[in-house]
Amino acid sequence: MDLYEYQGKELFRRFGIPVSDGRLALSPEDARQAAQELGGAVVVKAQVHAGGRGKAGGIKLAASPSEAEARAADILGMDIRGHVVHRLWVEKASEIEREYYLSVTFDRGEKKPLFMLTTEGGVDIEELAATSPEKLARLHVDPLVGFHPFQARWLCFAAGIREPAEQKQVIAIVGKLYETFVSCEAMLCEINPLIVTPAGEVRALDAKVTIDDNALYRHPDLAELRDLAAADVQEQRAREKGLAYVKLDGDIGILGNGAGLVMSTLDVVAQAGGRPANFCDIGGGAQADVVVGALEVITADPVKAILFNIFGGITRGGEVARGLLEALERIGIDVPVVVRLDGTEAEEGRRLLAESSPANVHVESTMLSAAERVVELAR
Repeated sequence: MDLYEYQGKELFRRFGIPVSDGRLALSPEDARQAAQELGGAVVVKAQVHAGGRGKAGGIKLAASPSEAEARAADILGMDIRGHVVHRLWVEKASEIEREYYLSVTFDRGEKKPLFMLTTEGGVDIEELAATSPEKLARLHVDPLVGFHPFQARWLCFAAGIREPAEQKQVIAIVGKLYETFVSCEAMLCEINPLIVTPAGEVRALDAKVTIDDNALYRHPDLAELRDLAAADVQEQRAREKGLAYVKLDGDIGILGNGAGLVMSTLDVVAQAGGRPANFCDIGGGAQADVVVGALEVITADPVKAILFNIFGGITRGGEVARGLLEALERIGIDVPVVVRLDGTEAEEGRRLLAESSPANVHVESTMLSAAERVVELAR
């Protein structure tokens, strides 16, 4: 779950990370009021779950409340990388002497949190890592040992932060950022830029926070921050049905049981020359009604074919077949459906499908043959 900048900054503030003062605005009038309360020049910032806001014109400086109102009117309703702006963060403008970049994320390859710090802030970190990797200090934290202050000192030294007063502040922020990351069970806590003002104050000018969805039941206060209106309609419908669903840009619907199996299916379909339209995991032990719900979500997109890939453990092939047959009757699926069943009650499932023999259902015995068949039918 991604947080908006203002939500991330409120989280940072809670853990003691210094941030700029600001107000949330939902209208141009709100922006004027916020600017009046803050006093002086302000920055009007679009709040969307997307990068590149500045380049898209979603961040504007305003010298007065009336100018803040005009800038807000320009930004509200703007489309930034497919995200429409419905809310703004009006923040007191900051004088900037230097810009740093600081983040902690979860490195899946190493299975450890990873810190990154550089004095080249305000830029795309992927581009910097590719073109000037020597400017990026990287440090993994062993979760069994935990974070220690000497690691923050090493990061500052490796990144080239030499001024003692700045070092002291950055070291404190690094420790607090790790505390935020662990306490909130985040996947990413990023500050870009982490600024140094002419007076020598180090402060987070932006906040990007991603929380692990699987941990939200332990953090009801964070779960309440999710903006349901901004979520993809199909992904929201899938979440309500208890499905793990991610929309992709292809035309072949994918349904399987178990995240690993579904990911493998995506790879095999791509290898066969197809383009998956989604990732849909019905989980273990799915009943017929879950299968029906998954197909309702998948067919809401204009897919050309659907691939079922079920390996039965606690999920029974007979239940999957019954769910498919019920869906064909209830929602009228008219695209080709390729089914591969293996494991528990696979023979029962194949028997049910053979007896009903729907014209658009094709049964295959292996994952590879099923992928090749669905790609052929989609064409």
